Order: sequence, then structure tokens, then C-alpha cells
Amino acid sequence: MTQTKFVLRILILLAIASSSAFAPGLLFAQNESADEEEKGIPTIEERTEGLRKTDGYIPFYWDNEEGKILLELTRGEEEFLYVHSLATGLGSNPVGLDRGQLGDQKIVRFTRIGPRVLMMQRNLRFRAVTDNELEQRSVEQSFAESVIWGGEVVAETDGVLLIDITSLLLSDIHGVIETLSNSDQGDFSLDDSRSAVFLDACKAFPENTELESTLTFTGDDPGRFVQQTAPTPRAITLRQHHSFIQLPDDEYQPRKYDVRSPCMFITFADYASPLDESLEHRWILRHRLKKSDPDANTSEAVEPIVYYVDAGAPELIQQALVEGASWWNEAFESAGFENAFRVEILPPDADPLDVRYNVIQWVHRSTRGWSYGGSVIDPRTGEIIKGHVTLGSLRVRQDQLLFNGLTSPLASSAQCACCGISGIVEDSTLADFDDDTDALEVALARIRQLSAHEVGHTLGFVHNFAASTYADRASVMDYPAPRVNVAADGTLDLSDAYGTGIGEWDKVSVQFAYTELPAELDESIILDDFLNQASANGYIFISDADARPAGAAHPLANLWDNGNDPIEELEHVMRVRRIALDNFDPAAMPAGTTTADIAQYFTPLYLHHRYQLNAAGKVIAGHLYEYGYSSGNQPAGEMIPVDRQKAALEALLKTLDPAELAIPADVMAAISPRPHQTIRDVEIMDTNSGRIFDPLASARVAADLTLDELFQHQRLNRLSIHARQSIELSPEVFIPAVVERILENCPAKWSDDLTTIQIGQVIREALFEKLIELADHPGATGPVRSGALMGVYRFAFPVEDEDAAQTENAFGTMLQRRARQFIDRPFASPPELDSLTTPPGSPIGN
Repeated sequence: MTQTKFVLRILILLAIASSSAFAPGLLFAQNESADEEEKGIPTIEERTEGLRKTDGYIPFYWDNEEGKILLELTRGEEEFLYVHSLATGLGSNPVGLDRGQLGDQKIVRFTRIGPRVLMMQRNLRFRAVTDNELEQRSVEQSFAESVIWGGEVVAETDGVLLIDITSLLLSDIHGVIETLSNSDQGDFSLDDSRSAVFLDACKAFPENTELESTLTFTGDDPGRFVQQTAPTPRAITLRQHHSFIQLPDDEYQPRKYDVRSPCMFITFADYASPLDESLEHRWILRHRLKKSDPDANTSEAVEPIVYYVDAGAPELIQQALVEGASWWNEAFESAGFENAFRVEILPPDADPLDVRYNVIQWVHRSTRGWSYGGSVIDPRTGEIIKGHVTLGSLRVRQDQLLFNGLTSPLASSAQCACCGISGIVEDSTLADFDDDTDALEVALARIRQLSAHEVGHTLGFVHNFAASTYADRASVMDYPAPRVNVAADGTLDLSDAYGTGIGEWDKVSVQFAYTELPAELDESIILDDFLNQASANGYIFISDADARPAGAAHPLANLWDNGNDPIEELEHVMRVRRIALDNFDPAAMPAGTTTADIAQYFTPLYLHHRYQLNAAGKVIAGHLYEYGYSSGNQPAGEMIPVDRQKAALEALLKTLDPAELAIPADVMAAISPRPHQTIRDVEIMDTNSGRIFDPLASARVAADLTLDELFQHQRLNRLSIHARQSIELSPEVFIPAVVERILENCPAKWSDDLTTIQIGQVIREALFEKLIELADHPGATGPVRSGALMGVYRFAFPVEDEDAAQTENAFGTMLQRRARQFIDRPFASPPELDSLTTPPGSPIGN
């Protein structure tokens, strides 16, 4: 080595030692070893001679001979955003590997160490938000980083590196293998010999580079969902997408989260926080939106938010998606923006995963399932860079099942094969529908609402499950049950099945998140006023954690319910259900419906009350409350009054009337077993009678839904607190009293109506099994288990009844024996019995 080179080497090493990292934008230091220098590394020009180059944010070359992508690193150790996703899906809702599925987003940088380059991920969960660099370094060095990938430098010119990124593109960074394993679909591995770069989707633009690969996963024992979807189940081939995105500038201003707001947020610990303040900081997620005229009350945006609808959806669906998503523009107008939110059709040459496009994607699966809205965000600030909605195309089918079941005499005579929408059609294209058909209008109304709902998530908002109790459906961010009215002539009316337009709560949400405030104003005071005014107007916010759990306590926070009075609405829903059951016509189903498929239309009708049951059940031991702060003025939490709880109990008990659970004889006669070599649909009623439709099994499923509400252990645990209001609500009094009321509803006296007696027995056995489950439930309190045991004693020592039906003797003796066996057991529990499976319901589409 010459003396000049030696001096240069010393200077470089001293520069490296003086700094732990290079400043953003600097090129990489040439720190290869002396041996490597003597061996030599080609220049970029030499290595890429004859290769095709694509310029953009991170330029890349395609080496066709070796099948490799080579990245040209011109930005030194500048940080960027890395996102992986799936360009194609498995097509199975239970597994969840969907087309367009976004993965994690990571702030990363390329760091050179000798001949290698590492992709380093910064740890943003722990920070020091301060200008003190030493304080920042202290936090950075206290918590681990993550190396996402490592590769070799293959060429270099004047500090610009060329690296082979192919191994990252061909890795399972999205976690497909783990997802398949967690869903019991088998042990798969990535087959390198059947994986390659997918060059057609590799593109670069000024602020982002998009790369893609074809990956094949192989396994010898694929699960049933893989077998249902993959053409060769032992080989699953998917395309994985990789986005390298330039980080936004520093002009975006994060906004603090408020627990009373419906905003999503990022959270991190700020170790530079004053000692009298919390370490935890939360910043909401939102798109960047600025007024062209900051001083004007209303102004157009500097850059509007534009969403693009998947052009692969049928034309009428496209129109509905555009219309529904466009509702949000009204909410942005309420926040002072004109024409700041637009919805268009995605250009045919655009990639839905290109970060430059906010997309509403129409995705197909083999079964219906959840739709969802995701986002690519800047993890540093919470700024939303890309909104990405996934809409399951089969969701609309459930609306049609409900519609045809509820109004079967009026049901349409055909069904669209492409999405399940019923209507008057000549072939399978939506364009051929008669625009006046009720089926089409109901379906499209639901699609509009669903589009608005999922876009709301990508704008940064979570569910508000109390919104269905507001007047005029004040938010698209609740889960809507179809509103079915009863006309004056006693027929069912679905003309108002789903809402239209954005709601008042949605306007509050956008005002809180997006209103641009002058710098001289105190942002916290203005935003606080938005939420205080919403509360004063009766708009409360209760989300998933207080609505989804079986033991949730808030009676106004429910999924798929309607009305501001859950008790009154349950009575209405039961009336609707009865009218529909009495008028259900198996012969009026869409053309081509087999006699076995009649059960598909009948099942959601028979269980039409399932979600309103849950809403009414929450009134028992229910609590009213709002989120807030100790220094705020939100209302104090309060228990539901005793008379309301009693009214809810009465409404629930009515649903256990054997007459309500009976199925018309003509329906039972019309439903046949599945035809040869067809799969039994999981969405029809389970059976204890082999392949024959079983009305008693249906009654048992419906009875269990009500009993689950009456005997939910956390709800009953809360009764001990409510007993302070009334001793009738203590579990030891409440549970035996409920048992007596149910037994009164299921008389064992002789009757010519054998169906009523049989259903009564089904209800009583379901009650007995619920009691023994509750008596041993590890999560139930002592008073609850005691009350359940008292109920078991009622079966062990029944009241003698000389007028009992002849068919009752053996049945009563059987339950008596089981009850005494349970009571007398030493310690071991009695054997578990096979249970019936309740058909899936949520989402309305599952």
C-alpha cells in the first residue's frame, strides 16, 4: 500500500471513530479492509455493463442472467420507510393471507460495515424528544435496534454502493409460513427453486421504489383451507411486494391524542419528558392536509386527499364505492376544507400497492369475511402516507340472504353469480340489473355504507359502537344491522335498510383530527371544545374493548344493533322475525336454489335476533360511562336502574318461549340433505340428526344464544355490585329466579302439541347444562357459583307434577340423575357432551 493511501486510510478511520453514525445524505465511507482493497471490487459501471437500469428514489438494475435486483445506494445512511405486503392472496378468509394485505412499516437505513451492508431498523418505541443530542443518544443506546437484512457490496464508485437485494425480496419477511402454521394449515417452507423476482411489478418513482417477487411455499400436510383454495395444496405461490419510500419532510405537525376522540394513534415513551409528566406520548394518525389560505374559515387544500377505487370491481359496485367513500367530503367541509376529499377510479396501469395511491381494493375470497381499512404511516409522527381498504367481495351475499329470507314472497327470481346480488338478470353481470329492484338497492346501499366505513379507518378513526343509538345513524363507524320496518299492512319494509351520508359524529371526528388551527391559538383548548360540545349534544364514544367481549358492560355499545332503546328494539326485532318466519316461502328463493340451499336463506332469518339479544343482555348488570380525564367534566358512571334491568330480563325470557323457536312444518319439509359431492355450508344450522334438517337442534342453538346472555359469568359477577340497589339482583336470588321463570315457560304438562313439549325439553336441558358449566366456572365469583348450584338443585329435586306429560317422565328422570351425579361427585367434573356449532354471523357476512 502506498504512503498516500495509508494516510487516507488513517483519516477515514479517525472520521469513523468520531461519530456513531453518518449524517443523512452522506455517501458511505470506503472502509473495506486492506485485503479487500488489494483484491479489488468492481466499479458500478463495470458490474452493471449491459444491465437495464431503472431510475427513481433508489435506482435499481436488473441482472437477467443471474435473476437478481441490484440497488444503487446514492443516499448514504439516509433513513427511509420500508413496507412489505402481499400482491396476491391465498383467497381464504380464515387464514387471512389476502391480496393487498399490508405488513409492518419500518424506519430503516442501510449501514455499511466492511464488505457488508445491513438494513437497520430504528427503535421508535423509546425516544427522547429534545434537541439535546447526548440525551437522544442515551435513549437510542439503551434499547435494541433490529437488523432486518444483511447483504454484500457487489460494486462501488466514489462512495456510491451497489448491493444485491435479491435475498430480501426472496425471503418470507411477510410471515406467510408463520400465518399458515398459526391457522393450522400445516408446516410449510420457502422453496428457493420455485421463487424468483417478479420483474413486471418492479418500478421506481422519484419518492418511492417498488419491488416484487414470486414466492412458493411447500408442505406435505396442507390444512383444509389451503386444500380449498390452492390448485396444488402442497405448493402455495404468492407474490410479495416491497416498498422503499422516501420519508416525508418535517413540516407535518403531530397532534396529541385525546381518550374521548375516536382517533387511532402511535404511542411511545419519551424519556425527555419532565419528571412531573407521563413518559407515554400518543399522537393521532391522520393524513397531511393544509389549507391554501390558512387565514380563511373555509379554503381549498394545498393537496387534497384522493382515494382510488379498484377498477376490477363490477361497474355498479365501483359506482357505489365511489359514492359511499365520497360522503367523507362533507365531514372535511365541516372542518373548513373545500373539495379536500375526492374519490376516483384507479388508473388501469396503477399498482394498488404503489404508495402514491390511496386505494379501495375489491378482494375475493372463497368465503365471505371481514373487510378492513389499513394505512401506511410514518412511525415517527403518525402521518398517514397511504390508505388501503380491503373489501371482501362476498360480504354483499349475506345482505341478500337476509333480504330473501325476510321478504321471501317478494324475492327476486335470479342471482348474480359474480357477487351474490339477487335481482332480475339475464346473465351474471351487474350491468344487466333492473335499477328498480329492491334487492339491488339494498345491496348497493350496504356497499356504500361499507365503503365509507372502511375509508374512515384509513383516515385514522376507530369504531364507535354507541353510534347506532344516536338519531339518524350519526356515524358510519358503527356496524349497521339492516333496519327493517313493519308497514301499516303488517308487511316488512327494507326501504330504509341502510343509512345514507356521513353522520354528525363523523364530522366531530374529522374536526378534531384535521381542523387546521392558526399558530397563535391554543390547539388543546379548541380541540377540547370540539369534544365537549359533542358530549353536550349526546354523542358519546365507546369502542371495541367495551363492545365486543361477551361480558361487556355498556348497554349502548353493540355490534349489528339498532335503536336507542335495546329492550324496545329487541321486541321490534322479534316481531319482524315472527312476521318473516310466518311468511317464509321456500319456493320463492332465487332461481337455481337447491332444496338443500333453502337452509342458507332460512338460517339468518331464524337467528335474526341474535345481535339485539346481546344488546338487551348488556342492560342486565349494565353500566353507563364515557371515556375522559379526572380533571374533565364528563358525566360520572352509573348503574342501569333496577326497573330497566327487570325489563331487559322479561324481553330476553320471551325469546325462550317454545312457540318462538318452532319452525313451520312446510319449511322443514322443503329442506333436503346436500346433493352428491357438495360441501355442507358452515352457515346453515348444525344437526343432531345426521344429514336431515333438525328443527330441535335449531331450537337448541337459538336457546343457547339467549342463555349465554342470561348466564354470562362476568355479567352475573357484576350483579353483586348492583345488589346494593336491590336484593333481587344478588346472584343467589337472581339466578334461581331466572331458572324458575324459564321452567315456567317450558311446561311439561300433557298437550297435543308435541313440538312445544319437545322444544321445552330442549330449552330445559340447555338451561341445565348452562348451570353446571356456571357452577364450576373458574371466572365466576362465589355468589354466582352458589346461585348456579341452587339452580342445579332445582333439577335434582324437582317439584312433583301429577299432570306431567307421559313423554316427560323419562326426560325429567334423566336430568334429575345428571343433576344428582353433579352434586354428589367427589371432585371430577362429569364428562363433556358434544355441543352444537352456532352458524357464524359476525360480520354480517363472515
